Amino acid sequence: MAKRKPARSKKTAAGRKAVRKPVRRNPPPRARAVPRNKNPRAAKPARAAQPSRTAKPVDVEPSLGRPKVTGEEDLDLFFKDDYHARQIFRFLNVRSLKELERFSAAEILRRLSNPIKETVERVRRLLARNNRCLNGDEEFALEHKEEMARILKGDGNPFATSK
Repeated sequence: MAKRKPARSKKTAAGRKAVRKPVRRNPPPRARAVPRNKNPRAAKPARAAQPSRTAKPVDVEPSLGRPKVTGEEDLDLFFKDDYHARQIFRFLNVRSLKELERFSAAEILRRLSNPIKETVERVRRLLARNNRCLNGDEEFALEHKEEMARILKGDGNPFATSK
C-alpha cells in the first residue's frame, strides 16, 4: 500500500502570509519635491527665507469672496429666527443688508448703549432726589443731593417759573 502525503496544515499557510514583507512601490514622479536626508542627524537647520532683491512687495487686499446673498436682502427675512437682531435693526432703522453694512460694530454698540446709559443716569438722579439709591451708589446720591442743595440755595428754585 502506498503511503499518503501528510495534508498541508493551515497554520503554515497563514504563517507564510504574515512573514511576507509588503512590496515597495516606486513613488510617483515628482511626488516629493525635497529629497529625503539619509542621515536625519546631519540635517541642517532651516534658514529664514530672505526676500529677493528684485521682487517688489505686492499689496493684496483680503477678500471674502463672492457674496452669497444680495445687498437688497430683507433683514427681517434673513434674520427670521433672531428676534433680538431684528429689534436692533428696527432701532437703527435699517431694512436691507446694504444699509446695515454702512455701520461698524463699534458704531452699533455706541448707538445702542447711549440710551441705556442716559436712562440709568436719570434713574440714579431721581432716586437721589427722593433719598434713595441703587446698590453701592450712596456716594452718587450724596453728591447729587449736595449739588441740588447748592442750586436751590444759591439761585433759588430753578424749576420755578418767573412772571
